[in-house]
Amino acid sequence: MKLFLLKKSFYSAIIASLLLITSCATQPQGDFVPYYQAETQKPYDDVLAELEIAISENNFRITGHSRVGKVIRDRGTKNFPNYDTLQFCNLTHAKTLLELSPESIRHMPCNVIVYEYQGKIRVRTHLMPTNSDNIKLNEFAKKMNLKLKDIVDFSVE
Repeated sequence: MKLFLLKKSFYSAIIASLLLITSCATQPQGDFVPYYQAETQKPYDDVLAELEIAISENNFRITGHSRVGKVIRDRGTKNFPNYDTLQFCNLTHAKTLLELSPESIRHMPCNVIVYEYQGKIRVRTHLMPTNSDNIKLNEFAKKMNLKLKDIVDFSVE
């Protein structure tokens, strides 16, 4: 009986160790959020203007604009690079999304960031996951992701 208990605790220790090792090697908990990014050499202000046009042309309304880089410069950090975030929404799309999946509220509002990095202007947006168990939600997400990519691409062309 002692041998059985010893083997059992030995195997339990091995399994616990393997679980600990694999948990350190896996992706952090939470959803993986895919993104889409493009770069350009265009002037920063031109990219922002084009981005606002692209958002509007895709029937979204800008709901927020944070000029983080400008505010940091205004507070005394000269030569701080530009960083902006724009949030936008379309209530018809929002309604459809929430009817398909109330948990999808975490993907709203749409958000795009613009920033300077290594002499280029980067524009980046989060995409919606397209691999859920809900086929209609996946179809909606694919269509929305195309719109988001179009918005980014228009701003950098």
